[in-house]
Amino acid sequence: MISQISDLSLLSSSVIAVPPLCRNKDFDIDVNENRKLISHLEKGGVRVLLYGGNANLYNIAVSEYPNLLEVLASESGSETLIVPSVGPFYGNIIDQANLLRGLGFSMAMILPTLFPASSKGIATAVRHFVEKSGIKAVLYIKDEGYISPEVVTELVNDGYISWIKYAIVREQTSNDEYLKSLTESVDPNMIVSGIGEQPAIIHLKDFGLMGYTSGCVCVAPSKSMQMLQAIKSGDFARAEDIRSQFTGLEDLRNEYGPIPVLHHAVALSGIAETGSHLPLLSDLDEVVLQSVAEKSKELLEWERG
Repeated sequence: MISQISDLSLLSSSVIAVPPLCRNKDFDIDVNENRKLISHLEKGGVRVLLYGGNANLYNIAVSEYPNLLEVLASESGSETLIVPSVGPFYGNIIDQANLLRGLGFSMAMILPTLFPASSKGIATAVRHFVEKSGIKAVLYIKDEGYISPEVVTELVNDGYISWIKYAIVREQTSNDEYLKSLTESVDPNMIVSGIGEQPAIIHLKDFGLMGYTSGCVCVAPSKSMQMLQAIKSGDFARAEDIRSQFTGLEDLRNEYGPIPVLHHAVALSGIAETGSHLPLLSDLDEVVLQSVAEKSKELLEWERG
């Protein structure tokens, strides 16, 4: 695991994978299966792994957090940046900040809460996290009312933010006044597109964002990396051609839930056994799993073809 980075160039040169967390039938973290998934991503050229929503860290016990950090640090390669998440509630954020201090992680993402919150309250939590942990925060913006661009700018200018994961879904990706306002006050090279391959081309081309996160990269890492490289080189036709290949699995994620579909896709494609969903999630119905198996195997075959 990379313990220190001098700049954010790695987030521009690698797709930021957002993997599931492999567990066994007793809900314990499975070291061997997580190693398989991490190795699959690294072999495909991915060098940044962000463990957050897809890993169901919303529901992890604080008592399990040290074991999670140990597994992620020990099973990743020396050239891989691992970004764990904390939260989403203030008590968890502070407890996990104390556990992160001094362990060699460069940053951690604060999961956004669905519970009522305010921009100023979010900002206070971010500041307290950074002060307690000794590392910068990754700010995850998933809802327009979560935090204002003005407050984000204050946090950036005060040195609390490493980078921003922007994941507000729009009917028209190109029509986004919030993102436009954000990029006018914050360097776009600090912002990544946080909704997978589907909006990434427009986010990078039209708004100047530096990179993108992806869940489906866990199945086809080298292809997602090729898409990023095509965007960076200005070959948008090739990027669009690659992007279209991900729509089958992405459509299932949109319909049945991005977290459970990806969790099953990694297992059903044969990459790694992801095991039982940590509650409050549960397995999908068998008829849905058949579709997930079909689309994930097609994607992996394309990856290896």
